[in-house]
Amino acid sequence: MAKKFRSSRERRQIISRDFHGRISRREDLKIRGAEQSNQAFWFGLGTFGVVGWSVVIPTLLGVAIGLWIDRTWPSRFSWTLMLLVGGVMVGCINAWHWVRKIGMRGEQ
Repeated sequence: MAKKFRSSRERRQIISRDFHGRISRREDLKIRGAEQSNQAFWFGLGTFGVVGWSVVIPTLLGVAIGLWIDRTWPSRFSWTLMLLVGGVMVGCINAWHWVRKIGMRGEQ
């Protein structure tokens, strides 16, 4: 295949168009960010709440089930403690999925 050589003027025009396009996209993002600064605060607060509850609910369920097992069938092992740790682990995995999902949505 023959390689097409461009003149320096054509190369400068291509670079200029590309540069103007990048600057225009950045300017649009800055304008949108300034308009939505209040929404970003509430979005962050909502995300914080979702992540918090996604850890708290499995932890409390684990503790409740553990207490019930310990009262119903006493043993030398503390089911409350084991299910507390299990609930925290499940909650952290759940929170990780939420943050990852929100992060992917934010990049688009």
